[in-house]
Amino acid sequence: MAVGVFDLFSIGIGPSSSHTVGPMRAAAVFAGELKASGDLDRVASLRVDLYGSLAATGRGHGTMTAILLGLEGYHPERILPDEVEERLAAIAATGTLNLAGEVPLPYGESDMVLRPLTVLPRHTNGMTFTVSDAGGGVLHGATFFSVGGGFIVREGEEEAAQKELDESKKELPLPFRTAAELLGHCSAKGLSIGEIMMVNERASRSEQEIREGLLHIYSVMEGCVAVSLKREGLLPGGLKVRRRAPDWHERLLKEDTDRDPKYWQEWVNLIALAVNEENASGGRVVTAPTNGAAGIIPAVLYYALHFAPGMDKATQQDRDETIVKFLLTAAAVGVLYKEQASISGAEVGCQGEVGSASSMAAAGLAEVMGGTPGQVENAAEIAMEHNLGLTCDPIGGLVQIPCIERNAIAAAKAINAAKMALWGDGTHRVSLDEVIVTMRETGKDMSSKYKETAMGGLAVNVPEC
Repeated sequence: MAVGVFDLFSIGIGPSSSHTVGPMRAAAVFAGELKASGDLDRVASLRVDLYGSLAATGRGHGTMTAILLGLEGYHPERILPDEVEERLAAIAATGTLNLAGEVPLPYGESDMVLRPLTVLPRHTNGMTFTVSDAGGGVLHGATFFSVGGGFIVREGEEEAAQKELDESKKELPLPFRTAAELLGHCSAKGLSIGEIMMVNERASRSEQEIREGLLHIYSVMEGCVAVSLKREGLLPGGLKVRRRAPDWHERLLKEDTDRDPKYWQEWVNLIALAVNEENASGGRVVTAPTNGAAGIIPAVLYYALHFAPGMDKATQQDRDETIVKFLLTAAAVGVLYKEQASISGAEVGCQGEVGSASSMAAAGLAEVMGGTPGQVENAAEIAMEHNLGLTCDPIGGLVQIPCIERNAIAAAKAINAAKMALWGDGTHRVSLDEVIVTMRETGKDMSSKYKETAMGGLAVNVPEC
């Protein structure tokens, strides 16, 4: 199906969309196929091979445990953090995996083989699942790639998937692959970027369903912040990173008693930190468009709802309209990155995650602040232009340093990009399409050690303990 708003904003668990959500989803698909095949009762052994970036940083990203949950039949959008802890504790205590939720299967760490130096041709985030019978005969096997944002592709089905995608886009009233095409629709129809996205979304669901779904997405973002602000202590994983959001929130409540505009950046920083601390904890988050960049859009949307001109007098209906318009516009820009480049840190570096999210957020903010389609496109371009070349080098393979602070910095960049664009008339020298293509080419040229492999940058120059 064509990439839509609910593909780019999906509910899952932390800490990584490409290394946690995608692998869990792939494992769940494999388990479902095995169940449907009728061979489930014959399974005597399981083997999982992880390649490239999945193997190199999988432990810090929770890849192995996510796969175990997926093999038990759990899907990232439905499982709750309490269920995660309960099932992982049971597997560790018994050494038994409940395959597809039905068949107890002995499991040990040796059943998952890590191949960090082997990169499969399609993508660096590759994984192979194989199950055999008591005689060693292979019953079922499949290779999947986690290509960013929780999206997965099955080996051998790439062309078919692309053909299906192309066919589904033909069914859209106003299909677009480039910003130029998107702006062309806006000009021809007299619609905003968010309205173009709404027209396309209505091809598969009602407007009421779209609005309710987007408001639910934002409620999950708010819930993520609320949970994070109640947690204290250190983040898991061994780096001993202290949670800052609860203390910062307490201080802000004391210093800013009447939501003074001079504190806008402190509030934006807080929301971004809170979301990403919860993500680092394996909590429930919204991929926006990835887990590693999950704090940017909630933080900038928070700014739009609390600090944008006129919002102090806004009704609940006004606020809901702002949320829907913001997320639709951001998603339209997200489609451009999925179509022309990548949102995978393992493929193009953090410019594809934090950079894309910052660009999407800038567009959303510019739209709800009254920007023209040209100004909105300019805002998205400015934000990405100043994230070009951003590497992905998390220390210890954990989505903590520099990821958490990077979300706050990128949120501020998005707000500034929107403001700069709104002070212009929408005309600018560099187009969003040119920047997206540049991001893709920069990602191709970037050394693999700077693309989520824990082999360069901060990951090797800062000691883990």
